[in-house]
Amino acid sequence: MQKSNIEPQIATYLHAKGRRLGLPIAGNFELTARCNFNCPMCYVHLSDEQVRQQGGELTAQQWLQIAKDARDRGMIFALLTGGEPLVRRDFFEIYDGMKKLGILLSINSNGSLLRGEILERFLADPPSRFNISLYGGSNATYEKMCGRPVYAQVKENIRALRKAGVDVSLNLSITPYNLQDIEQIYRDAVELDVNVKASSYMYPSIRVNGEQYGSGNRLSAEEAAAAGVAWDAIRFSDEEFRQRAENMKNLVMNNPDGCPMEEGEGVRCRAGTTSFWMTWDGRMLPCGMMTEPVVRPLEVGFDAAWQQLREATAAIRTPKECTGCAYKEVCGACAAVCYTETGRFDGQPTYICRKTKETVRCTAQTLAEREKR
Repeated sequence: MQKSNIEPQIATYLHAKGRRLGLPIAGNFELTARCNFNCPMCYVHLSDEQVRQQGGELTAQQWLQIAKDARDRGMIFALLTGGEPLVRRDFFEIYDGMKKLGILLSINSNGSLLRGEILERFLADPPSRFNISLYGGSNATYEKMCGRPVYAQVKENIRALRKAGVDVSLNLSITPYNLQDIEQIYRDAVELDVNVKASSYMYPSIRVNGEQYGSGNRLSAEEAAAAGVAWDAIRFSDEEFRQRAENMKNLVMNNPDGCPMEEGEGVRCRAGTTSFWMTWDGRMLPCGMMTEPVVRPLEVGFDAAWQQLREATAAIRTPKECTGCAYKEVCGACAAVCYTETGRFDGQPTYICRKTKETVRCTAQTLAEREKR
């Protein structure tokens, strides 16, 4: 049985309070667009030359100034991400500087560079959590998907972190390239005593290609649904899976199709309400999957940028068709999903509609098959 991935109660409380007070409780700092991997579904991945041509990344001092301003405005938590953040030679200047500001840090990483001096630095002064993407269960899958056969190395790096008591969580993106490895990845997680947050939904990479709405290197909606259910079947006991299936069924039955509202709902998550995303080149977004609304704190100041972002986010409306949908409570659609799938916040994401309905059907079918055993 894996450990729970439930957020600490204090963080939930702080975000709830931050929403009432209009505070940026959490910031996501995309330190770089560069990476030592070459994953085809990545939402931000540029070469060194492309980064230079587009004006370069923010300096360490610029990142620390934004972090200080955000902390002074109320930020408590920060996620350092990329690209691969550890490719920055000045990463520890940023990391140590943010720690001195009293910010609680988490790191997103592919885990391949966690060795030698870098590993020793983290073992001596770890972040609150490492979120490591495990892209496959073999060197062959890693080479096919990431361009580097480093599965064994990444696994050993995770083992070293865990041996030292560092909190590690795994992220799993289920794609056509690693679908066959999900059972091995689950076994690895159990062996390493880490939780896995898996998703078979891949956002269209509109930040890489602004015309890529609703497309990308991903499974079909039906394949993604089947993959998600297969993952649930691996990680849940018979009773847990039965309860999940019953809950899903009840949510759909208790929310019959009705007339949609005249206007869609606003943003329900924390994006642009208690959290923000800073891109590698200095743009502030509600969410890293979006390209708008956008403000620039280095030009207008953090307080003004945060206020502008909150106001722009509050004006967003998701599809009115979704408000009366029977599948609303089991659907994963959000403002970012709608935008990346359709190019509009109020556009109906038909890929997600198909995926959700197939997930409900496939879950019921899998339950029936398990109960026959």
